[in-house]
Amino acid sequence: MPSPPSKASAASSPDATKLTEDLIRLRSVTPDDAGCRELLAEHLCAHGFTREDLDRGEVSNVWFRHGEGEPLFAFSGHMDVVPPGPEDEWDTPPFTPTTRDGVLYGRGAADMKSGVAAMTVACMRFVSEQPQHAGSCAFMLTSDEEGDAVDGTRRIIEQLRARGDAPRWCVVGEPSADKQVGDTIRIGRRGSLTAALSLHGVQGHVAYPDKARNPIHMLAPALNALCAREWGQSEEPFPPTGLQIVDIRAGVGVDNVIPGDLSMRFNFRYAPPVTADRLRQGVAQILDDAGLDYELDWTHGAEPFLSKGGDLLDAARAAIGEVSGCETVLSTGGGTSDGRFIASPDCELIELGVPNATIHKANECVRLDDIKDLVEIYLKILRRLLA
Repeated sequence: MPSPPSKASAASSPDATKLTEDLIRLRSVTPDDAGCRELLAEHLCAHGFTREDLDRGEVSNVWFRHGEGEPLFAFSGHMDVVPPGPEDEWDTPPFTPTTRDGVLYGRGAADMKSGVAAMTVACMRFVSEQPQHAGSCAFMLTSDEEGDAVDGTRRIIEQLRARGDAPRWCVVGEPSADKQVGDTIRIGRRGSLTAALSLHGVQGHVAYPDKARNPIHMLAPALNALCAREWGQSEEPFPPTGLQIVDIRAGVGVDNVIPGDLSMRFNFRYAPPVTADRLRQGVAQILDDAGLDYELDWTHGAEPFLSKGGDLLDAARAAIGEVSGCETVLSTGGGTSDGRFIASPDCELIELGVPNATIHKANECVRLDDIKDLVEIYLKILRRLLA
């Protein structure tokens, strides 16, 4: 059951930069939240939010909510980060937040601990100034976005929908911007489909190729056909559907043996009217036409989604204009996000966060001004929709 709200609802809101720093210090490599949830709960429950833990396996999930009525506005974010990689590639330790020249460095600074801090502070400021606001203000957080994304936001939204508690509007705080907060809003994403191909030949000595069947040679015409094929024109505003080979392996490590087997992985990023079934059928046709002895193992990572414009998008554009004055581009580019689990005909969803130029890199960073602007944009959106 949700925990009751604290009586200390008049508590002051923390500074979003300070909260980002506190979150960076917590080594929350997926799926470990490393104490992020408790830190956020400490602040939010002091401002009258209820807390409901929705853990699944080793994944930490939480649903915070202020208010009981409709309409329901929710933020969505993740507490986990990708591993930092070799720490000697960082100028400063990845889990020691460091500010230089107005820029905050650390793993998760952009993806997405600054976004989580901004939504937290915006929510606390909003309920402090509007304790009797319309509807409900909430957000869902998980520690399973950077990993398999099986037991995180997917499970939260399943439980919310099962009890008729899904949001009408949702802002995903992913780092969506290009150069400045607000210059890009993501309103959808392409689907993701990955194939693992196992191709079988006959191993042999390189001096006797007639006694072997080289799977590398066998694959070459089919590989060319896979890469040359136009997999379907996508509809605006989506980028074209595309295939990328990400891994090919064969051989036994010496130069006098023809390999007997080959493995290859490739990925489609696709958008309507293309479907996952159509892509699977097209690949099988090419491999069958080449007469190959193969197996295919498919992983369907995400369906494409598109959120049509509405009150939320209008509120976001207005807020961005007031805070930064920049022109906003609507985009469906980039990889997948947890927005794919939340978006529906009944939920208008956008992704709005800090610039993404350094995410998943050494020396990941965020400008302090971007954190401040994001708080103000989020706050203005809440005021327009729930005041």
